Amino acid sequence: INAEYMGERTITSKQQSSITVKERSGEVINFCANNYLAASAHPNCIKKAHELLDSRGGGLSSVRFICGTQDCHIELEETISKFLDREATIAYPSCFDANGGVFEALLGAEDAIISDELNHASIIDGVRLCKAERHRYTHMDMENLEQILKNTQNRRVRMIATDGVFSMDGDIAPLDKICALATKYNAAVFVDDAHATGYFGPGGKGTPHHFNVVDKVDVLNSTLGKAMGGASGGFSSGCKEIVSLQRQRARPYLFSNAIAPAVVGTTLAVFEMLNTSDNLLQQLRSNTKQFREGMTKAGFRILGHPECPIAPVWFGDARLAAQAADAMLKRGIYVIGFSYPVVPKGKARIRVQLSAGHTPEQIDKCIKAFTEVKAEMGF
Repeated sequence: INAEYMGERTITSKQQSSITVKERSGEVINFCANNYLAASAHPNCIKKAHELLDSRGGGLSSVRFICGTQDCHIELEETISKFLDREATIAYPSCFDANGGVFEALLGAEDAIISDELNHASIIDGVRLCKAERHRYTHMDMENLEQILKNTQNRRVRMIATDGVFSMDGDIAPLDKICALATKYNAAVFVDDAHATGYFGPGGKGTPHHFNVVDKVDVLNSTLGKAMGGASGGFSSGCKEIVSLQRQRARPYLFSNAIAPAVVGTTLAVFEMLNTSDNLLQQLRSNTKQFREGMTKAGFRILGHPECPIAPVWFGDARLAAQAADAMLKRGIYVIGFSYPVVPKGKARIRVQLSAGHTPEQIDKCIKAFTEVKAEMGF
């Protein structure tokens, strides 16, 4: 099989720091889930999911505008808005759907979208569905972004689109600088905070809060399928007018079933935990520091922002990354090698993701396994 061919392993347990997989006997430590707050199997989340499953059923069998809106969906949207200090929120089946709906609903042929070249595939696909003029700027390059803003001043509306946290590299968009340019050139700002909502920034409120630019971000999209319970669901937050337009025009919202009540319950439980304690956030930050410092000391190149729990271990070669991931599994560490087309050719890496559920001992075991594999394979 080609080294760039992506296979799938089969998990036979709950999603948590220690899991079981079909490909290996015994437990392995999972370091590649988006389970930043260890909420996927948290007792509070499971309890709340059961409550709404019992009281509101398994699903709605309908889109929202026909007979698919329950009181729990309204509560979810209001809770998200309050948590993120936004005026209004619309919930989608996924963040991919939110990104697929927002641009077409808000922008037309007279407008322009200016997108970071490393934005998530869902942003790229959402932009393709929109008739607005398209531009890409070099990853986090503010000089290139400013030049495009200068060259597009004849457009009616210009929207700068960026990930808040870039999931393959673990770096953070400079939203303070992006918003300053947007103000200077009268442009709107869109942020996909899927890999930040729930854990990054003060109180886990994401990158706009981290940079203190909440009032300068016009559209904030994110997911409920990572830190916020790990099931599914996404949303788009902004002013009431922007959210209202999406309810009337966004096709993924109009023609998709409502989020299942149990999933809503899972997410509401995470918000409740974040609003009452910062224990999960502090543990995640401690785990991130331990792993990044330990791996750097062991001689590995770790990409991304030092505070980001997405910690890609650089390999470059796709085959080497895949072989190293297999060798890690034999040592009881579940990680995956990422290569083209997920990342550019020649930039393969093993993306390690820390969770609040990891213990210091598990992190040390992971660092030790990487060190052994490095010595064994000679890279």
